[in-house]
Amino acid sequence: MNSSGQSDFRRIAVLDIGKTNAKVVVVDAASGAEIAAVKTPNGVLQGPPYPHYDVERIWSFALDALAGFAIEPGYDAISITTHGACAVLLDADGELALPVLDYEHGYPQAIRDAYAALRPPFAETASPPLSGGLNLGAQLHYQKVAFPAEFARTATILTYPQYWAFRLTGIAANEATSLGCHTDLWRPASGDYSALVETLDLRGRMAPVRSAFDMLGTVLPSLGDRLGLLEPVPVFCGIHDSNASLLPHLIGRKSPFSVVSTGTWVISFAVGGNLEGLDPARDTLANVDAHGRAVPSARFMGGREYELLTSAWPQPTPEDVASAASDILETGCMLLPAVVQGSGPFPLREQQWVGKTPETAAQVHALASIYAALMTDACLDLLGADGDTIVEGPFADNAFYLRLMAALTGRDVLAVSGSTGTSAGAALLTGVQLPSLPFRRVEPWAAGPAKVYRHRWREAIGVTAPA
Repeated sequence: MNSSGQSDFRRIAVLDIGKTNAKVVVVDAASGAEIAAVKTPNGVLQGPPYPHYDVERIWSFALDALAGFAIEPGYDAISITTHGACAVLLDADGELALPVLDYEHGYPQAIRDAYAALRPPFAETASPPLSGGLNLGAQLHYQKVAFPAEFARTATILTYPQYWAFRLTGIAANEATSLGCHTDLWRPASGDYSALVETLDLRGRMAPVRSAFDMLGTVLPSLGDRLGLLEPVPVFCGIHDSNASLLPHLIGRKSPFSVVSTGTWVISFAVGGNLEGLDPARDTLANVDAHGRAVPSARFMGGREYELLTSAWPQPTPEDVASAASDILETGCMLLPAVVQGSGPFPLREQQWVGKTPETAAQVHALASIYAALMTDACLDLLGADGDTIVEGPFADNAFYLRLMAALTGRDVLAVSGSTGTSAGAALLTGVQLPSLPFRRVEPWAAGPAKVYRHRWREAIGVTAPA
């Protein structure tokens, strides 16, 4: 650290593992820019014994990238961010006791029913009941019940960012942003484990909880040789990816405001919003930020839904999308939720078309953007969001989505392009002071047609405003 309390790191390598892709980037502390980046698909192996992440392929990819970046452009610290709903079970030798379970895997009904009877109430965890293994506690229960011999060999349980930190340093840890993202394992109000940890007899296996900002150690000497490091490189504890996206906006910005972090999931954080109004039936919850504070949040699988709707069509021009969207808002054809069932503000609904289905690429992309904006708006309503809405990630480059969001909310929308924000947030864990993220203020779409369409859309779903 220098005399101002900031670190002297110049370049930070970030291992960033999302549900769809894994990447390694180098963040330049002076400019805040990603000056080097490589990525690879994050594939799922179908088994046995169940669908699981190919962690050895990711590890090999990460080491190759870190070795290459050690030569050019260089880095002097490593930080980590990953998707949530993931834990790693290690045996006494530090090897996998079971493969790293994919959270989209569904469990037999009997196991699901048994878990439902065990999980703590929403009032304790602020964690709603979710499908598959999106509640991390459900994963651990499934592994314990379905694979008792392997589970019995488990000596240490790590949240996912900290697993990669363990592989780099040999030091085991857990961390609150990953424990606090709809796991059923954490009490956001008190910053401690929930009763479920005792119920599942996990307490003795859980690695120590460390701050996301903690330097766990340096890269193991044997890995340092493999990476070609000339001196020890510190490794920081790491953070859940949506909370990494939130972190840069917590610095120097007063509440209330909202951050909409877009990727496979669209996660809305309402800083200064309404914790008391969270509804477990609508996929609202409390996330835990990097400082350990509860933040009202809502989610839907917006990036996945957008991809499902548009992937078979070519990319139209923004002008063609805007023209098609104008016609759609006037004629009233609609896509009702949910394209991906089981999560989001309308988790029990099935996708439904109202009116004429789209026939051109521009119409498809326009309707997908309208659907995503309406779903995001519904999430923000549920949280009592106020103030500016900051959109980062892929949807920050979707001009019509942004304009419609500004019209629907009646509040300023600020778009942060060029990065998911996760890498910058992870880099901040090292104590560097990055320049403020550049944003552009969005010109709203015409509010009248947008709000009339929203009223009809919500009426068709069977909800009243606010959502």
